[in-house]
Amino acid sequence: MLSAGERPQPAMTNGTGVVDTTRGPVKSPLSSNPNSMWTSKTTVPQPEQVQHIWVVTGPAGCGKSTVGKSIQQALGVPFLEGDDFHPPLNKEKMSTGIPLTDADRWDWLISLRNAAISALSPSETNNFHPPSGVVVACSALKRKYRDVMRVAAYGSPSVQIHFIYLKLDEQMLLQRVMNRQAHYMKSSMVHSQLRDLEEPLGEWDALTVDVGMGKGQGEVQEEVLGLVAGVLGGR
Repeated sequence: MLSAGERPQPAMTNGTGVVDTTRGPVKSPLSSNPNSMWTSKTTVPQPEQVQHIWVVTGPAGCGKSTVGKSIQQALGVPFLEGDDFHPPLNKEKMSTGIPLTDADRWDWLISLRNAAISALSPSETNNFHPPSGVVVACSALKRKYRDVMRVAAYGSPSVQIHFIYLKLDEQMLLQRVMNRQAHYMKSSMVHSQLRDLEEPLGEWDALTVDVGMGKGQGEVQEEVLGLVAGVLGGR
């Protein structure tokens, strides 16, 4: 049995990221016989439009929200800020420098995953015309955390999930977090997050972008959007 991280991605059959729905009804072989009692046509169920969940991951300070919002604007899809889904107790712990445990993160990840699924579902919010995708900013530091998010695509061949990991060295992460204003995440938390970090090496649905090396914000966003366009184009 394949693990959650090895689950094969549904194939895209054209360059737009949309499964080909132009196939018409297929007759039953029996219906070609005029003497047969089976004269009704058998149709093949039409696949739905592919929807994408873009999860921008990495430790605090790597630029998840900024990059996530650039994808949101480029694709015209909803954006979910992972920090908004932490319960008050989690925020209190982080603001006092207490690292979160796996137990602290389970309900948060499930709430965020459910919100992503909800964003892709027909509702009054989207006038019952669900979007082509949703962008989620979520640290997803460990593989098992990413596996929790991957469940969003289980049982839904029309949903594909992608992780965009923003890689940045510890010194730059600390500098960025220290420069934040009025945010509960303290610089001391960067160390604990890096201890927990399991980079998504070899995970088929993950893309890594090095956001250091003197790259400016615009350059990083351009690189990420290029990768997104490549996924949607089937490259």
